Amino acid sequence: MKILYIEDDTEIGEWVKKDLIARGFEVDWLTSGLELPKLDQIDLLILDVMLPGLDGFSLGKRIKKTHPSIPIIMLSARTAIDDKLEGLEFADDYMTKPFHPEELAKRIEILLRRYNKTSSVINLNHLKIDFTKKTIINNETDEEIILTGKQYQIFTYFLRHLNQILTKEQLFEGVWDEPYIEGDKTLMVHIRYLREKLEKDPSKPEIIETIRGIGYRVKL
Repeated sequence: MKILYIEDDTEIGEWVKKDLIARGFEVDWLTSGLELPKLDQIDLLILDVMLPGLDGFSLGKRIKKTHPSIPIIMLSARTAIDDKLEGLEFADDYMTKPFHPEELAKRIEILLRRYNKTSSVINLNHLKIDFTKKTIINNETDEEIILTGKQYQIFTYFLRHLNQILTKEQLFEGVWDEPYIEGDKTLMVHIRYLREKLEKDPSKPEIIETIRGIGYRVKL
């Protein structure tokens, strides 16, 4: 998925771009909307309101008119209801600064799904994961791999954060929606069972990687 991100604040721009790339997105970051790339190749637009030259509202309306299939998220420090209403006249979402990167990532995920820009099938090593059918097939044996509900939740959480290193705290809070308690082995046990079902050789995992001292990662 390719995201066009227009933000003139270099500190925020670098931070957001780095985070989105870590989540597996391709990001084209610009500091103004004066020279745009080919919009036909863009899957989603993140647009700041206060830009040099053409402001974000004017730019967003122009892009939405010519490319209505591109979902737009407005980012702004302006919290007045009038500004939000003006943005939501054409944009699909409006976020105020400061914001948490997890919230931005979730809103991106929702919009891509709403616009049918996400693939329902992922091929990962010897696995074919179909999100629509909620199935995981071993392409080498053509057999379906059956996971428990919690195992499926953990694995799909990894898939929603492809290429991103996730800590035990992030995984536990993201799946169980509860704070992680240091020393709790629940997550470790689930990942061990997941590897036994998904990996060719669970003792040498290639799908769910252990990142020593940090956590885990599933890399496409």
